[in-house]
Amino acid sequence: MLEEAMTAIAEDGLATLTMSALAERLGTSGGHILYYFGSKDRLLLAALRWSEQQLATERAELLSRRVTAHRKLVLFVELYLPRGPRDPRWTLWIELWARTASNEALRAAQQEIDDGWQDDLESLLAKGVAQGRFAAGLDVPARASELLALLDGLSTRVVLGQRDADRTTSLERARTAAALLIPHT
Repeated sequence: MLEEAMTAIAEDGLATLTMSALAERLGTSGGHILYYFGSKDRLLLAALRWSEQQLATERAELLSRRVTAHRKLVLFVELYLPRGPRDPRWTLWIELWARTASNEALRAAQQEIDDGWQDDLESLLAKGVAQGRFAAGLDVPARASELLALLDGLSTRVVLGQRDADRTTSLERARTAAALLIPHT
């Protein structure tokens, strides 16, 4: 159900999505969906949490791989960036960001999800520093935060289909920025 909701939100946007149209896609009733979610915002959050849980599992697998810290960083960046314009996962994020200023519950959920990415990236960087793969004295929390902010910006440009912001170009820009922010030894 949540995967279909994510797809519907990505196709039409949350503002134009009706519970009855989603219910029809799912072969159920609008009342059934409202019973479980109560509002579009809660449906959006449930779909985003579902999507992000899948990515958290992929991040955990990535972090446990036996590859160099530099390779893990590249894989992390690849996992983070959208697949292309209108990527359903990233469309959910854009919808969420548009609502967080006026909704404390959504803002708190966004922070919780963001913290998972931040914590995992900090762990990756700290391990790389400890192994001597990244420069000693690296301000791990600051570099992780800066890289994630950059990835958010690149991702937004990709998902919106902006000129010169395809996945391949954005991956290259992210790799270059990561190398500058997180020097190798």
